[in-house]
Amino acid sequence: MSAQIKRSVSLYSYQDEYYSGKLDLEGCLAETAKAGATGVELLAEEMIRQFPNPILTEEFQEQWKGWMAKYGLTPTCYDAFLENRIFDNRTLSLGEQVEMMERDLKLASLLGFQSLRTLVSTPMDVIEGSLAYAEKVGVKIGLEVHAPFSLNSTWADGYMELIRRSGSRYFGFIPDMGIFCRRVPDVVTDKWRRMGAREDCIAVVDDAYCGRVEKGFVKIRYDLNLGKANMEYRNANGLAVLTEQLQKMNAGPADFGYLNSSYTYSWSDPQDIIDNIDHIVHCHAKCYNTTADYRETAVAIPEVVAAYRKAGYDGYLSTEYEGGESLRDALPVDGIEQVRRHQEALRRAIEVQ
Repeated sequence: MSAQIKRSVSLYSYQDEYYSGKLDLEGCLAETAKAGATGVELLAEEMIRQFPNPILTEEFQEQWKGWMAKYGLTPTCYDAFLENRIFDNRTLSLGEQVEMMERDLKLASLLGFQSLRTLVSTPMDVIEGSLAYAEKVGVKIGLEVHAPFSLNSTWADGYMELIRRSGSRYFGFIPDMGIFCRRVPDVVTDKWRRMGAREDCIAVVDDAYCGRVEKGFVKIRYDLNLGKANMEYRNANGLAVLTEQLQKMNAGPADFGYLNSSYTYSWSDPQDIIDNIDHIVHCHAKCYNTTADYRETAVAIPEVVAAYRKAGYDGYLSTEYEGGESLRDALPVDGIEQVRRHQEALRRAIEVQ
């Protein structure tokens, strides 16, 4: 199969520059193009003031289309957030949640996006209730597969059953490359060091993570109660045992903080991409720290991109820089440079002979 892998940037990557005023929305688009990407992923609720009103105006729609033409960009994915607890006293009804999903699908369509990212917390019946409208406006709903969730698991099987039952081509998956971390990101480790984590405790956590990578993570199970599923997943992957080990070492709060943080990353076999390629609508190419020689320090970019190539993927890999979250307590964040480096790392992996 011939792959047509293209590169995109999620504007989430520039959040520090946006909130500091260094970049406005157009500036983020300009930097996306400078980095060599041809696609852009938008978090409208984050970067469009008075959301959602401007998107509904012809003036903004024309401005957006003008920016796309000016910078040679294609809208790739619209990131939506189902805010089903906007009231203090109740959760939105099913009908209200479907209405909100349909609103976001409409907004995505108005701006030319062909896919919409929804979070794992989105109830399955909301997704199912939105599929007819998704088809009507021509926007695919993509469920983000974010660590600790994974493809080829009982969790994913639940959503595969929805695909089979509905017969819809407008629902699929958006893998996040955070599920392909060979190690805990170095910027995360360094943050916990600054917070007081001891080297011997860090070594215990890191060794355990590497052990899980070598023998294979126990994958998270499908459960409507995500908190319960997450805790069962952590204990199945050694949390209780490691907690007891650190207690015997008289570990402090930062050591236990690092231990728990390590379970927000995971490793899956890149074969999962190949096995599920027919249902992958987009990809978050997560990055935490890309070095000056274009190596991502945690995510296995070459292996994952090779899987996309082998599968014949015809879509976008969208840089999503998240390392700033581990720097803001003490260090400057340079999302612009990190995106540039990561885009080059992706280019090299895509074009390798």
